[in-house]
Amino acid sequence: MSQAETVPRAPRPLWSLGLLRSEIGVTFRRWRTLALLAVLAGVPVLVGIAVKIETGDGGQEGGGGPGGPAFLSQITHNGLFLVFTSLAVTLPFFLPMSVGVIAGDSLAGEAHGGTLRYLLVAPAGRTRLLLVKYATTLTFCLVGTLVVALSALVTGALLFPLGEVTLLSGTSVSFGEGLLRALAIAVAVALSLIGVAAVGLFVSALTTSGIAAMATTVGLLITVQILETLPQLHALQPYLFPHYWLSFADLLRDPVYWDQLQKNIGLQAVYALVFGSAAWARFTTRDITA
Repeated sequence: MSQAETVPRAPRPLWSLGLLRSEIGVTFRRWRTLALLAVLAGVPVLVGIAVKIETGDGGQEGGGGPGGPAFLSQITHNGLFLVFTSLAVTLPFFLPMSVGVIAGDSLAGEAHGGTLRYLLVAPAGRTRLLLVKYATTLTFCLVGTLVVALSALVTGALLFPLGEVTLLSGTSVSFGEGLLRALAIAVAVALSLIGVAAVGLFVSALTTSGIAAMATTVGLLITVQILETLPQLHALQPYLFPHYWLSFADLLRDPVYWDQLQKNIGLQAVYALVFGSAAWARFTTRDITA
């Protein structure tokens, strides 16, 4: 036996930066992804124009009545509040729906297109491919959230005045600190979506139809959102992944209220662990034929 044959082969790492770069590039070059980002970017523009039209010259206080989106009445005084309002508007449906589409198609779309088996032979390895798919979905969570925030910031600057930010606690901070808080809020919103991403990845591991996986993930999202509104399920609601989504508003307090934010991140981590593990168990034992 030769020396080369006696040397054990080094195990392949579970992480590959090259594979991740390739997957991110492919995902963000797809027309579907670009269309989703365009829709997300358009929401703040529509909200800003609607507030501008309603308030005439923008100098009157608009919207924000009972049941209106959070921070809506503050937009006419400071365009930076359009960032907070847009994130509050997109978080219940638009952002998680977009994440559900990306996550649901991550594995099922490859299987339907006949490329999943090729990726595993490439070689990528099932665990490593699953991690890369999830990391790509998380990247979309962050990019999608930042697209909403940036679009809202530009629209708010064009339509409304900018200046000091009056926090929910009544204190005022500089515009620069307001921008930093807006960035922190965008990150908090992105972290709020990691549970949806894990659920979508698990659903994607169950089927070979990308459309079915996307529809199922979005359907589950809508169902959970409905359950969140039923007062009879009050005891169950703290365990539903959208329950603490709007806790990002606590970043606009002085001092910041961390309790709800920590509960939100912890709940998302539990969903990521549970459904990520379920996706791994399914994907690593599944018979890949396409």
